[in-house]
Amino acid sequence: MSMKKGRIKKAFQDPYQRMLLGNDIKKFALTILQIAIIVGVCYVILSPVIGMVVNSISGDKDAYNPMVFIFPQYPTLERYKLVMLRMDYWPTITKNVLYVLTLTLIQVLVCSMVGYGFARFEFPFKKLLFGLVVVMIVIPTYTIKLPLYVTFRNFDPLSIITAIKGGPINLMGTPWPMYIMSLLGCGVRSGLYIYIFNQFFRGLPKEIEEAAFVDGAGMWYTYFNIMLKNASPAVITVTVFSLVWQFNDSFFSNLFLVSPDIVISKKISTLASVIANEDKILNVTLQELYLHAGIILVLLPIILIYLLLQRYFIEGVERSGIVG
Repeated sequence: MSMKKGRIKKAFQDPYQRMLLGNDIKKFALTILQIAIIVGVCYVILSPVIGMVVNSISGDKDAYNPMVFIFPQYPTLERYKLVMLRMDYWPTITKNVLYVLTLTLIQVLVCSMVGYGFARFEFPFKKLLFGLVVVMIVIPTYTIKLPLYVTFRNFDPLSIITAIKGGPINLMGTPWPMYIMSLLGCGVRSGLYIYIFNQFFRGLPKEIEEAAFVDGAGMWYTYFNIMLKNASPAVITVTVFSLVWQFNDSFFSNLFLVSPDIVISKKISTLASVIANEDKILNVTLQELYLHAGIILVLLPIILIYLLLQRYFIEGVERSGIVG
């Protein structure tokens, strides 16, 4: 025992040993602090979701039991069955997923081409136009709400439609405004996607294209078969971002009056009143439990997509130049 105390005392007397011991203490304290921060952030983010999951499977008696916090005493899935019926869940979610996937595909193709053009070609007003792309990222969408509404309420580009049909057409209540904006590179967060692709293509060596041109490859073949394949991390990053933001979009879907039969998230706002009218459930507390079940059903597809693409998404973010 005395020999052990002697070694500890000697360690404290040795400056090098004291430095090592101090570094170990600092690392341990830093690790504890990091764990505490991660646990705190996870609790803040996940606690509302956990609460909704618990509420959605709670029985009627659990709704009035103050002792129920995480584990309901009378769990049930009846709320999910009723909510799926009232939301017409499977047909609606199928249309919603197809709608989001087509918009995402358009955005990936268009924004990648625009980003590639800014990264590789020289043309007049290049800096000015790229500045406008940055402005698309910075300016809030609410500032262009009225011009967008007027444009698609009386849609008539260059008076072509007036010349053909005798007047402008109204695209409100259809998904066409979203498709047109995506095709023109002005869709949801398209400015950010163009910036991501531009940063990634600028990081690729030009020798790849030069070798393809020497071998006789054309511009489009080089872009689709060589450059776009090498840009797979950026493609995955933009795909995940676009899927999530298009699926959760409420601003444009409400502005253009897109049907709730296509955008399932719009049915959440009327779910409580539908259940009250159709099923005569007038208790506000019980209506809230059904509402939580509907929210969980809407969240499930996007959570599954993220879980499937998480590894590729993290790699893409690290390599696309939007971190650090």
